[in-house]
Amino acid sequence: MTMRAPGSDLPIVLDDVSVHARAVTILDRVSLHLAPGTPTVLIGPNGAGKTTLLRLAMGLLRPSAGRVTWGGRTDVAPTRRAFVFQKPVMLRRSVAANIHYALAAAGVSRRAYADCTAELLALVGLDGLEKRPARKLSGGEQQRLALARALARGPAVLFLDEPTASLDPAATKTVEDVVRAAHGRGIKVVMSTHDLAEARRIAGEIVLLHRGRIVETAAAETFFSNPQTPEARRFIAGELLV
Repeated sequence: MTMRAPGSDLPIVLDDVSVHARAVTILDRVSLHLAPGTPTVLIGPNGAGKTTLLRLAMGLLRPSAGRVTWGGRTDVAPTRRAFVFQKPVMLRRSVAANIHYALAAAGVSRRAYADCTAELLALVGLDGLEKRPARKLSGGEQQRLALARALARGPAVLFLDEPTASLDPAATKTVEDVVRAAHGRGIKVVMSTHDLAEARRIAGEIVLLHRGRIVETAAAETFFSNPQTPEARRFIAGELLV
């Protein structure tokens, strides 16, 4: 249904990319290859550059140097990508109408709205709340609605910026279940998290950032069992990276 999309945007390749804001370097000569497959999880301390990297890969931000390509091209409109921000903005309308807005943007027939909306809200555990004003939902419910709204676009790639940062354990589990369901339907998930336990549960690939650079990239099992850099070993041990 709406959760399937061709992977024409993949691979997403960041080639020697830097981002500067005035005199501050946010990302420094970063190269990364995001291929179809298991979720890629970005970890690292606050200010490491995780959100900026996600925005670059989505196409929301232009690099100061280097280039980003989607499926080998630099001019691909972000119609097959969706982004869920850490603090999503709800439209001033009902839960169902928030989904309908995304379905319309994706070109879904109005005849399919009811079935698509019901499926998506059931997936994120919001079934029965179709008529509630979206801005009256709890923070966790709004995050789950933002996920459903993103999936309504039928993305090939789903970017999530710390989607469980302020959620309780039950809401966190729901979000993680949605991530797994999206991956199961062929959607490439790229997300950031501050939670190493969550990274262990979700990731197929780990990317550790520190001071705007990629310090280590590895399969999740390898990263956690045999980290190759001092920064990775310290971060896994719970020490502060400064």
